[in-house]
Amino acid sequence: MSLHILQCRPDPYALASWAGRNGFLSPDGDYGYALHALLCAAFAGAAPKPFRHLGSRQGLLAYSAQGPVELREHAGHATPEVAHALGLDTLAARTFPTRWRVEQRLAFEVRVRPVVRTKDGRERDAFLHVIESTVAPEGETPPGEVRVAHDRTKVYADWLKRQFSAEGAAELLHADIHGFRLTRVLRRPSDIPGGKRKARAICGPDALFKGELCVTDGEAFAQLVRRGLGRHRAFGFGMLLLKPAC
Repeated sequence: MSLHILQCRPDPYALASWAGRNGFLSPDGDYGYALHALLCAAFAGAAPKPFRHLGSRQGLLAYSAQGPVELREHAGHATPEVAHALGLDTLAARTFPTRWRVEQRLAFEVRVRPVVRTKDGRERDAFLHVIESTVAPEGETPPGEVRVAHDRTKVYADWLKRQFSAEGAAELLHADIHGFRLTRVLRRPSDIPGGKRKARAICGPDALFKGELCVTDGEAFAQLVRRGLGRHRAFGFGMLLLKPAC
């Protein structure tokens, strides 16, 4: 199956106005939900994901199984307001590799939401989850006084390593955090039966990793690139940006 990478440059003023007017702007100004909604409005079921918004200069990048012709056909049905906010007149696309050589080394950059699902189904910051999992009951001491080093960078790097190794896709050689903050993003809860679900702000980790990986299974790695890493992939997280390792 082919894969394409597309780029467009959303108009910052039209995007902010549309997001605010429709209630799609988080308290921290994150545009992930708004861009998700715009992409769905423009491309319907063919909405590209994962995607990454790199600001007004570099615009929005996304992966799609649809080629330039199909993408433009879908985008042709977008309203003028949606087309202007997304910058669809700047839309460009090209094919992206889907064949990867075993032991191929690649430099990567990815924005991720390092969270885990707890036993009761809640989404939890991976770092806080590790801390809570290693706290001994009151009056007790962990066997041999063994405790994990509560280092946020290490916990997130371990989380990232597991994402790459899932399905045997790739080995993480090294990774550094080049940006971290706690952000509030908008999501619609899925546990409300019927009616229109109101978006609510969810606070969680927002990390930018840069590093190097080694492909261990070409087919599995191609699927990983197509799918993206971690959760919230349809909202601006998880898109692997790749280039040859130096």
